Amino acid sequence: MAHERSTAATSRPIHGNDRRRRGRHRRNIDLISSLPNEILQHIFFFIPTKLAIRTSVLSRRWRHVWSDTPSLSFENSDMLHADSINETLTRYTAPKMIKFHFKTMRNHIVPHIDMWIKFAMSRNVEDLSLTVVGILRDYKLPDIFFMNTSINQLSFMLPYSYMNPTCSVSWTSLKKLSLRYCMFSDESIAKILSGCPILESLTLYHCQNLMVLDLSKSPRLRTLEVTNKINVTGPRQIVAPHIHRLRLQNYRSPCALVDVSSLNEAQVDLFFYSNQKTFEAYLHQDNFKMLQKLQNAEKLTFGCNILQILSLAEVCGLPFPMFKIKALTLETEIFQYVIPGIERLLQNSPDLKTVNVHASNGSIIPGSYFDKCLDLQGLNPDRCWRSKDGVFWNKSRSNVESKNVASFVELMLKNTKTLDKMVVQLNERYLGFKLKEVPTLSQKNNVSIVLSTTPMACYEWCAS
Repeated sequence: MAHERSTAATSRPIHGNDRRRRGRHRRNIDLISSLPNEILQHIFFFIPTKLAIRTSVLSRRWRHVWSDTPSLSFENSDMLHADSINETLTRYTAPKMIKFHFKTMRNHIVPHIDMWIKFAMSRNVEDLSLTVVGILRDYKLPDIFFMNTSINQLSFMLPYSYMNPTCSVSWTSLKKLSLRYCMFSDESIAKILSGCPILESLTLYHCQNLMVLDLSKSPRLRTLEVTNKINVTGPRQIVAPHIHRLRLQNYRSPCALVDVSSLNEAQVDLFFYSNQKTFEAYLHQDNFKMLQKLQNAEKLTFGCNILQILSLAEVCGLPFPMFKIKALTLETEIFQYVIPGIERLLQNSPDLKTVNVHASNGSIIPGSYFDKCLDLQGLNPDRCWRSKDGVFWNKSRSNVESKNVASFVELMLKNTKTLDKMVVQLNERYLGFKLKEVPTLSQKNNVSIVLSTTPMACYEWCAS
């Protein structure tokens, strides 16, 4: 019976719809197959190499097209063995390589890294990305890694490997450099930078042992991003007279901005790890001096922990600089420990045109730390945090109410004279709030207000 059913199934007539569907599929395959190799290779350029190789089963003509594509991407390489990658490189025939990306969580491939680097360099690679998620303390990069005049974009992550070139660095075409979880001294980073005469963007993520980051000899550098989290100290000083954009997210140790005289845009915040020693480091005077170095920037973004530190400075009577900000972004929750700092920041920014508020759910410094600090100075915390306007602010971000949001919008309007637009993006904590006062505030203050509780729900009230 089973055989009869099978025979019946195979002999079943093909309906017209099935024929048309198969015909369209065949024509689509034929249409793609007729494309020039250059177009097929352009398509393969944007997909992982493993998928590009698999397309060879679709058409005999495609069998070797991938091997001449100027791109190799092994960015999801956890399931790939080194032998498989080596076999792919053996079959690769393109004389010039635009992109070589590799990412894996397998430490056992380390013995093969040198060979893969040499392979990419021999093809004059322009965009190189190497990422190994694991600890490689004893790995030393080959000299050839530092000698490539064609590379213009480099992203590198080999955790705790030393970036200490013993040869001259020749990255004469490099414009964008990203180093993550690396270790190097002030001298080694200076040597690397000396070989990058046209570098435009530098990212240092969780890099250790760096004390002074001197970028004064990188005249074309415009963007600097430094992110340090737990257990990473430094850089302690940044000398970057040519940069226009700075993103600085620090943990524990303050960072002195010695020279950022060309700065136009900055994003600054502090990571918090729950202990008193970390909090005391945040109160270092270099954090307040850093604020003065940002006063000429036209675009500033402050995170919640920075705003809390600024609020403490305000209630303690420390002087605030005047700012030239035209666009201000506040990544913060709405509660009493950020209000004094925000208020003073707005008052000292007479040219402000746009304010963006992004309610965040990040790790914040507990309010009890600030209360204890005020107690030690003989100050009454409740009195210090009390609003001058009689507004009772929520002490915790978890008990925020709709009236607090309305008061927050009103506070920002009250402390700005030239504001054109305010965007308040709220998270799920604020869902269901009915902010009836906002349209009235918009009309009354001649300011366009955009209120968003989710990416899909956005409400805008115009001043007209």
